[in-house]
Amino acid sequence: MSRYDSRSADPTSYRDRRSDSGFGGASGYGGARSSSSRRVDYDGVESPRKLDLDGLTPFEKNFYAESPEVAAMSEREVEEYRLRREITVDGRDVPKPVKAFGDVGFPEYVLQEIVKAGFSEPTAIQAQGWPMALKGRDLIGIAETGSGKTLAYLLPAIVHVNAQPILAPGDGPIVLVLAPTRELAVQIQQEATKFGSSSRIKSTCIYGGVPKGPQVRDLQKGVEIVIATPGRLIDMMESHHTNLRRVTYLVLDEADRMLDMGFEPQIQKIVSQIRPDRQTLYWSATWPKEVEQLARRFLYNPYKVVIGSPDLKANHAIRQHVDIVSENQKYNKLVKLLEDIMDGSRILIFMDTKKGCDQITRQLRMDGWPALSIHGDKSQAERDWVLSEFKAGKSPIMTATDVAARGLDVKDVKYVINYDFPGSLEDYVHRIGRTGRAGAKGTAYTFFTAANARFAKELISILEEAGQKVSPELATMGRGAPPPPGHGGFRDRGRGYSGGRSWS
Repeated sequence: MSRYDSRSADPTSYRDRRSDSGFGGASGYGGARSSSSRRVDYDGVESPRKLDLDGLTPFEKNFYAESPEVAAMSEREVEEYRLRREITVDGRDVPKPVKAFGDVGFPEYVLQEIVKAGFSEPTAIQAQGWPMALKGRDLIGIAETGSGKTLAYLLPAIVHVNAQPILAPGDGPIVLVLAPTRELAVQIQQEATKFGSSSRIKSTCIYGGVPKGPQVRDLQKGVEIVIATPGRLIDMMESHHTNLRRVTYLVLDEADRMLDMGFEPQIQKIVSQIRPDRQTLYWSATWPKEVEQLARRFLYNPYKVVIGSPDLKANHAIRQHVDIVSENQKYNKLVKLLEDIMDGSRILIFMDTKKGCDQITRQLRMDGWPALSIHGDKSQAERDWVLSEFKAGKSPIMTATDVAARGLDVKDVKYVINYDFPGSLEDYVHRIGRTGRAGAKGTAYTFFTAANARFAKELISILEEAGQKVSPELATMGRGAPPPPGHGGFRDRGRGYSGGRSWS
């Protein structure tokens, strides 16, 4: 029997993962004082916040026991492994990374799901993040999208749930995952369903833009894992359809994106309803000052793991091309580019505005291009339909606002086109990151205007770091000079549509 199964020894108190029963056992709150030790804050000093844990039932959150194979790794081997996989760690008593799924000590039912999914070895964030998460400590994970971070927090969440008292009528979830967009939330739930099914763990997805009825029914039946966008979750809480008194495992996914979207007040309101001795896992693709400040409020004595450089950089598997154009040249440039690259592959085109999305999509369709659009004003049913058409390749061209820049996991997006340059370099990196996923190669094309000149210097740094060519026009803008009048873009630089139609 796995060490994680020992918490199920008393079937009247803890989840029997092979049982169909949904309710019963302990309700999650009694009169006992929590057995958790005093926690310290982000900087390692005792938290100034007085943690009143009276009346909270103790809960288990440390499930990690180092395997003999991991224990046998010397410090030099550990450092070499981290160096090779670009893993940087910080914190007290950081556990060694694992090299194989069997080294984690996951229960057999979790390992079976991993094998079924066809994974060969842990990704870098999983190799280091799983031991950290299973130890029950707070965790900051900085890793780009597509790095495997969803399973880095979901599999420990499943282990965590199976060690807690089963839900009683009226109980809220044990695990809460906050995500910035509906699309990301839905994808997280798909993974939670797939990997939690063998434990009969129930999950639901709570997001706006759709009727509340089905979501309310899920919450009333009782679910162990809730994946939610902040606004709809607060709505459900204020309507008394759920509560967060049972939450002992909190995940904030894509925290940087949630801050960009103005969710900080909602996040603070939600976190204030969760017991202070919870375990918190805080995930971000970037680490700007605002993201760090939010982490300081919510995490205590955390581990920190960074995959790759903490500085903003683009995926090196993506070829990046930047064309300096005027605003009125964009559409013709887009059509010429589509003529050059269109081979049935999926092409994702980013716009700044919903209106622009609709206008360009309408014009493309009038010109015979199979395009559909997705943005925040579309109904959820329409967004789901557009995504399914795009994923199936029936409509290989999709225009989108930044709602699709994160959390959109479509296999085989070969090209990303930035019709409008985004409002930040972080968004640029995330947009182009929709291609070149899971080891595949991808190509990104960006239309850059004089109005975007303030981003030129940082964009050049991202291009240079990734080993990409910087055009003379962009280099000139990076030095603060305006682009020359009548610049010709790709065609005039010999990188356009003539000859072999190559953008190399």
